[in-house]
Amino acid sequence: MSKKISYYTKEGLDKLTQELSTLKTKGRADIARQIAEARDKGDLSENAEYDAAKDAQGHLEAKIAQLEELLGNARLLDETKIDTSIVSILSKVTIKNKKNGASMTYMLVSEEEADLKVGKISTQSPIGKGLLGKKKGETALIKTPAGEMEFEVVNIGA
Repeated sequence: MSKKISYYTKEGLDKLTQELSTLKTKGRADIARQIAEARDKGDLSENAEYDAAKDAQGHLEAKIAQLEELLGNARLLDETKIDTSIVSILSKVTIKNKKNGASMTYMLVSEEEADLKVGKISTQSPIGKGLLGKKKGETALIKTPAGEMEFEVVNIGA
């Protein structure tokens, strides 16, 4: 399996670390309790609760392994060293839709940290990919599911 390096803000890395810690402690304890309760109910060969608890344990351990691998390949980005002359990961970029004049501001982040509700889009998304490397005043022609769209880079910040 190839090691995919992902870049994170401090906030994003802390969130992943906390999630892993919670799964390893509370998550494992909850599953162990469920298995013990199901085991106490008798014959394991016909015990649906036991089977469900064992399945949940498998899913939990897979999630833990996935997070451990993700964190093992995670790199923390220093937000103070972001070059604001071009759009790059962790750039806060304001763009204007050339067709309707609507302006939007997004922060470009790793795929795992993306959350459109808080204005964070992935560098792997069509808009993220199209904006990478652009400078203030440049136009990006981006292929989206809704068709080609033209955006002007209005501002780049950190």
